[in-house]
Amino acid sequence: MTEGMTTGYASTRSAVLVGLDARVVDIEADAVPGGAELHLVGLPELSVWPARARIRSAIFNSGTAWPDAKVTVSISPAIPPVYDAAADLALALATLAASGVIPPKRIAGRVFLGELALDGGICPIRGVLPAVRAAVQAGITTVVVPAGCAPEAAQVPGAVVIPVTRLAEVIERLRKGTLDGYRYRPPEPPAPPGQSSGVDLADVPGNEAARRALEVCAAGGHHLFLIGDGPASMLAERLPGILPPLEVEAAREVAEIYSLAGRSDRAPGARVPICSPHHTSTPAAIFGSVAGNRPGAVSLAHRGVLHLADAPEFARPTLDGLSRPMDTGQVRITGLGRTVRYPARFTLVLDARRCPCPEGQACTCRPVDRRRYLGRLALLLPRVAVCAPIEWGDRGAQAGEPSAAVAARVVAARVRAAHRLAETPWRTNAEVPALELRTSFAAEPEAVELLRSAVNTGLLTVEGLPRLLRVAWTLADLRGANRPGVDDAAGALELWKRADNVEGR
Repeated sequence: MTEGMTTGYASTRSAVLVGLDARVVDIEADAVPGGAELHLVGLPELSVWPARARIRSAIFNSGTAWPDAKVTVSISPAIPPVYDAAADLALALATLAASGVIPPKRIAGRVFLGELALDGGICPIRGVLPAVRAAVQAGITTVVVPAGCAPEAAQVPGAVVIPVTRLAEVIERLRKGTLDGYRYRPPEPPAPPGQSSGVDLADVPGNEAARRALEVCAAGGHHLFLIGDGPASMLAERLPGILPPLEVEAAREVAEIYSLAGRSDRAPGARVPICSPHHTSTPAAIFGSVAGNRPGAVSLAHRGVLHLADAPEFARPTLDGLSRPMDTGQVRITGLGRTVRYPARFTLVLDARRCPCPEGQACTCRPVDRRRYLGRLALLLPRVAVCAPIEWGDRGAQAGEPSAAVAARVVAARVRAAHRLAETPWRTNAEVPALELRTSFAAEPEAVELLRSAVNTGLLTVEGLPRLLRVAWTLADLRGANRPGVDDAAGALELWKRADNVEGR
């Protein structure tokens, strides 16, 4: 054993993530006389050797002799089947403290986060926001994080963040007892980002029906289907600009999702997210990954907009799989012996051409080809309440309303809905269950009768009736009415059937 070293016991803490749920883990180390050995208990079997190799190399390359002792390090509760290396720093420090290299009391009562590089550097990790929040909720306010994660970690109220860059630096500060003197002091916060992203609805020529549909979907949280050759992407990317800013809790959820995805470059705040995956994206990119503990596009669009351009081009399993998060507001993935859940409550914008022919080319499709093409959306379209045709308008036409004017009406409608739903768990009209639409939030009898007659004539299915009632409530909110009337029901029905000749609907 190196001169001056003693053997004994040490403990500290770290945090691990299962999906977006973080939990604090206890890390204990015990060193006894013997050969220079390191045993890790509580890590997944396939992660033991890589973690031990990283810890050993980092300690050697930090100028510290490897303890001449048999060290056993235990993680409790045991880490899930996928280890993301966030506890490397805590494991190394517990090993050194039990061996007498650093005083054990100086690592107790703190949470250490960081992946170790072989040269002794401390690498940034994903998911630092939920991990630090879990530490603060567990009563541990002092959190040591990689320097690159410090600005992100400092967003958690009540956290005392200590940034570090190298293992040698941490060892030296712990030996001298000066680690607390290096706490992170965030700069003055910038002005909160607004909703403007440099795009405006006034830039979209024509398409009055689609613009109205966009407003209704923003006011009520309804899903939208745009069909035809037209500026679908332009409309979709302008939808966040007319949505209300995120509330505090929703903004926190979105920030933690992006933190887990490694997207800390996204400015925190109330800006509504939008995600537009390409149709070649893998299911893991769309729904998330258990192996990588990484959220997918449906979660990156949480509380915002998910846009599927050329929706029928997506793989059929991907399209069918979207039905579950549309119904439940979350995505659940099972694999590797565990189940992870990611939030996924979004406004879906689908767009499609009327046939598989390329845009601008004369159609040569047979009717069966068109039915097969749009039939790929068979599970999604019954969940969409608003449909609108799009076309390339005259670019010389007079500009439409700017986003600011539309957003003002959307906010007013959302305020009315929020007041009505204040004592319920729902936030928008699109979330209200069908039973509540028949009891607590019933429309005027004439409005209900109009929609029921559409069911009787086969224009509308029984399952589609509640969706149109929700849209009717949104139309009533937009015009400032207390209850949906027959005009609102007729307007909802018109929004439903406006894009005529949609095959597969």
